[in-house]
Amino acid sequence: MALLVIVVAALWVPGVARVFLIAQAVFWSLSYVARPLVLLAVRPEPHFGDNVPDPRLANLGYDRGIALALEHVMFGVWVYAGLVVAYAVWARGRPPRCPRVLDDPDFVPTLVVLYIVTMLGRAAATATGSTGTAGEVSSANPALALLAVPASIAAIGLILFVRSPDPRRTALILAGLLAGELWWSAIVQSKTPILGAALTLVIRFSMVGWSKRTALGVVGIGVVGALGFGWLQSFKSAGSAQGDADQVDAIYPENVRPFLSILRRFDLLEAATDALYYGPGGWLTPGEVAQNTSLSLIPGPLLGIEKFQSGTAWATEVRGASVDMSTVTVSLAEGNFNEGYVLGGYPGVVLGALFTFALLLTWAATLYSRWIPVVVLGLAVTGGSTLFERGVLGSMEDLGKFAQTAVLVWLVYLVVAEFRRTETTVKSGEMESQRWV
Repeated sequence: MALLVIVVAALWVPGVARVFLIAQAVFWSLSYVARPLVLLAVRPEPHFGDNVPDPRLANLGYDRGIALALEHVMFGVWVYAGLVVAYAVWARGRPPRCPRVLDDPDFVPTLVVLYIVTMLGRAAATATGSTGTAGEVSSANPALALLAVPASIAAIGLILFVRSPDPRRTALILAGLLAGELWWSAIVQSKTPILGAALTLVIRFSMVGWSKRTALGVVGIGVVGALGFGWLQSFKSAGSAQGDADQVDAIYPENVRPFLSILRRFDLLEAATDALYYGPGGWLTPGEVAQNTSLSLIPGPLLGIEKFQSGTAWATEVRGASVDMSTVTVSLAEGNFNEGYVLGGYPGVVLGALFTFALLLTWAATLYSRWIPVVVLGLAVTGGSTLFERGVLGSMEDLGKFAQTAVLVWLVYLVVAEFRRTETTVKSGEMESQRWV
C-alpha cells in the first residue's frame, strides 16, 4: 500500500523526480513484493544454484520469515511515502524547467567521443574475458574497469540529451544505445546498465513531453528488456551448466520462468533477512559511519589507506552473522532501510529514508544545471543503483567514484571544446582567405 501511495503522490511531483520516484516504487516492489509472492506461491526448497529461496526464511517458515524480515522495510517505505506526499503538496504546480546544458554546443560531442572510446574499452574487456560480473570485489583488469562508469555516463547522457530534427534518426540512435546497454547487462550479468538506460529514456520523455506513442513505446521497451535480459543470460550458460539451470527453473510456474533472471537480480529481500538476523545496532558506531562516509569522497591514492567498502563489509559481517561466508568474496547491496535498521534500529530507518529522499531531490536538480561536472554527476547517479539499493555508506562510496569520474569527463570536455574551437577558427580563416583571393 505504501508503494502505491508513492506512485500516486509522484504523479503530482513536477520534473524528472516523478520518474525516479515511480522507478523506486517499481524496484522495491520487485524486491519486497514480487519475490516474496513467488516464494509464498511456490515455497521452493533452498538448494545450490538458486538464490530466490533463502534457507533462513525457509527455516522460519516462509509466512513467518517474510513477515519478520519486512517489518522494518514496511516502516521505512511508509516514512518514505510520507516524505513524497509532503513534497508533492509543496511542489505542485511549479512550472517545468529546461536543461540548461543543452545550450552548450560542446557537451553532446563530448558524450559522443566518450561513448566511442568507452565502447571500444568494453569490447576489449569482452574479448580478453576481463569484464567481471555483478558483485565482484575486484576486477580482473582494473584499467578496463575504469571505463565502466564513463561508459554508462556517455550512454545515458546521449539518451537524455541527443536531439535530431529527424525523428527516425533519433529513434535509431536511442534504439542503438539501449541495445548496447542491454548487451552489456548480459555480459556483466548485472541489471544496472539496462535499468539505467531504460529509466533515462523515461526521463527524456518527461523533459521533452509525453504522447500516447511514446508512452506505449516505453512500456514495450520495458517488457522487451525484461524478456530480452533473460534470453541473453541464457548464452552465458552452456552444456551441463544450462541443464542445471533448467532443472532449477523447472520448479517454478511456467509463467514466472521468463522473469527469473531479472527477479534474481532484485535481491533486497536477502538484505532484509540479513538485517532481521543481525538485529539493530552493534555493527558500526555513529563516529565510524561519519568517518567512513567522509573518507569515501576522497580518492584512494590521496589517502594512502584502504577505504571501507560497505558492500564487502555487509557480506562478511552482517550476512556473515547468519550465513557461512568464509569461502565467498562478494560485495552486496544492503538497501537504505536495511542498513539504517542495522546501524540504529527504527530511528536509523528514518534517517536512511531522509537521506535517500534528499539525495533524490539533489539528483533531480543536477540534471537541469549548466555546469558540466554537476550534470555528469547527475548522469552517473541515473545510471547507478545508488537511489534504489544502497544505504548511506554505499551511496557515499558511489558519490566518491562518480565525483572522480565527473572530473575525468570534464577534462575530456575541455579537450573536445578546444579541438572544436580550433577547427572552427581554422575553417573561418580559410574562408576569409578565399574571400580575399
